Amino acid sequence: MSDDLSKRDTWSDLRRLTAARIGLARSGASLSTQPLLAFALAHAQARDAVHAALDEDTLAADLGAFGLPVLKLASAVADRQQYLMRPDLGRRLGDGAAAVLAPHKGPYDVAFVVADGLSARAAQTHAAPVLRDVLAALQPDAWRVAPLVIARHGRVALGDAIAANLKAEAVVVLIGERPGLTSPDSMGAYLTWRPRPETTDADRNCISNIRPGGIGYADAAFKIAALLEAMRTRRLSGVLLKDESDRLMLERK
Repeated sequence: MSDDLSKRDTWSDLRRLTAARIGLARSGASLSTQPLLAFALAHAQARDAVHAALDEDTLAADLGAFGLPVLKLASAVADRQQYLMRPDLGRRLGDGAAAVLAPHKGPYDVAFVVADGLSARAAQTHAAPVLRDVLAALQPDAWRVAPLVIARHGRVALGDAIAANLKAEAVVVLIGERPGLTSPDSMGAYLTWRPRPETTDADRNCISNIRPGGIGYADAAFKIAALLEAMRTRRLSGVLLKDESDRLMLERK
């Protein structure tokens, strides 16, 4: 076997283990045409994901199948360009948002918020299947679940204000993550116990890379439900709460 063939077979085996771009064909000092075009396509898909708009009506119809009220509101951001330039506005409720939430004030044990974030495609595609499995995992008689909220131009911390207005003890924000060159549709879940104005990222638990090619829907839902149970038992979240959901998943299997 020639050295070139041996190298090609080695890279082929490794590529089956990762989505990373490894062992790319070259022409002199440059990439060959095929991997170069594939890179350009992935870059374009990532850019498109950042600028795409959330189809709120379709998402609301999907979430409505779960038997809970579905509310739609927006952050203080005016448009997508401002969302990218002013992260602070994405953390605040927009005009009229508090009025949307007011008639539905709790108390509740948990509120679920779906936000477009940096990939509307991720929230559009993955939020409903994950929520379906999470709601099925939570005992209906043990959890008071607030109306589901769709937040346009939202950042993670917008969930804090939503939970405060709904009087929910915990909030789960399902949000499109910053697109990568192998995952323009990755969704994250951010869980916070008793969010308040001074809440920081250290007070949150995060499950990242939720998508069929990453953490699947069933596993993500199991981890969210397990973390919610632990948060309510220990009355805390974030770095003070050890995430044991991976161990519980292994025991379940």
